[in-house]
Amino acid sequence: MSLRMVSALYLGFLKTCGCGVPAITPVIRGYNRIVNGEPAVPGSWPWQVSLQRYGNFHFCGGSLISEQWVVTAAHSGLSVCLGLSACPALPLPQVFKNPKYSALTIRNDITLIKLATPAQLNARVAPVCLPQATDDFPGGMTCVTTGWGLLNSKDENTPAILQQAALPLLTNAQCKEYWGFRIYNVMVCAGADGSSSCMGDSGGPLVCQKDGAWTLVGIVSWGSSTCSTSTPGVYARVTELREWIDSVVAAN
Repeated sequence: MSLRMVSALYLGFLKTCGCGVPAITPVIRGYNRIVNGEPAVPGSWPWQVSLQRYGNFHFCGGSLISEQWVVTAAHSGLSVCLGLSACPALPLPQVFKNPKYSALTIRNDITLIKLATPAQLNARVAPVCLPQATDDFPGGMTCVTTGWGLLNSKDENTPAILQQAALPLLTNAQCKEYWGFRIYNVMVCAGADGSSSCMGDSGGPLVCQKDGAWTLVGIVSWGSSTCSTSTPGVYARVTELREWIDSVVAAN
């Protein structure tokens, strides 16, 4: 079957199911880390976005949540690249940073980007699901984070191939054992078991499977300055931010 036929069938599937089920199935071999990590199967995380500046310099990550909207952290690059292959940058006419974002506490670390031109959905470009505000993702649940961040905090260049890591969620009480008062309800933690996000992964997705579909549970926010794999990474908790996301999309 040709890629064109696969894409046509997948577009039909997307119209029915909407989000969170890649046409190209991810293969997660073990529980390796983004730091010194595991390359993703090309196209298997079709919502992954690269935010870039200075031509083709990867700055941070993001997630496609619909044909026209990307969610990222409260700091973002200047252009968007969709898919895993080299692709033209898309202009960013509208950027909505959460007005409650605090650079001091890093609370509400989320920005929405409205694309000037809707993304062309296909087998390699598709949206992730958003959770409901009432959804529960318990500590100990295994989820996956992806990104083009550094493989080592001392590296100068980000990898050419998208990296992935499976890692467990922590309860906020567990996370406070590492980070203390810096952890708020609008944050969720994951890792501390030999895996870690690193610089350049910021804004990218932390996804968990719910009812057979990958759901955006967290947005890479902050963590160890050395990308320590024995310390949890901290993510913006999407369930706590869902109301704000809905309000911005509805108004624009």
